[in-house]
Amino acid sequence: MTQSLEELLAAAETAKEPPLDPVSGIPRQKLPSWVRIGLKICFLPFIHLDLAMQKIAKKIIRPPFQQIGSCKRRGNCCHYILLPETKGIWGKLFYFWHTEVNGFYLREGLDAEWEKEKVLVMGCRYLRKDGLCSQHILRPMVCRKWPIVEHFGKPRILKGCGYRVVVRPKAIKKYPSLHVYQDAD
Repeated sequence: MTQSLEELLAAAETAKEPPLDPVSGIPRQKLPSWVRIGLKICFLPFIHLDLAMQKIAKKIIRPPFQQIGSCKRRGNCCHYILLPETKGIWGKLFYFWHTEVNGFYLREGLDAEWEKEKVLVMGCRYLRKDGLCSQHILRPMVCRKWPIVEHFGKPRILKGCGYRVVVRPKAIKKYPSLHVYQDAD
């Protein structure tokens, strides 16, 4: 069953309950926790450097949208993590990294497409019942960048998450066809 990204996000936005875990349960990770945490700690300075450079770039070249608000800790973004499906050895390494180190697991029966490319729909094993991340300090880059507000393309944001995106005044003059994306609680 292949869903469009819009259908999948619409289901996540309106969900009142978290999705069910896989029928066979959340798969166990093969790497010991000391290896996973060690790898995350080793890569953490590079993640912070990358985020700092992105922040500087956004100050120099402002994107047309501005993100405002704060997280309501619903966890919907953690239940449906979308990652590009890649092939070959790099695809296997990519999958291994995200499942064994980052702690994601593949959601069964959910295939999605985005811009005619298949994406993996994953969940996070570190999401607690109260909507908080049990490994917040060591969370991966995909989690740190959400919601996604980029220079090109429309923002990716879930309704009800607490964030909203507005068009900057200068961008409205330059691009009058831009729409306002808001959190619709």
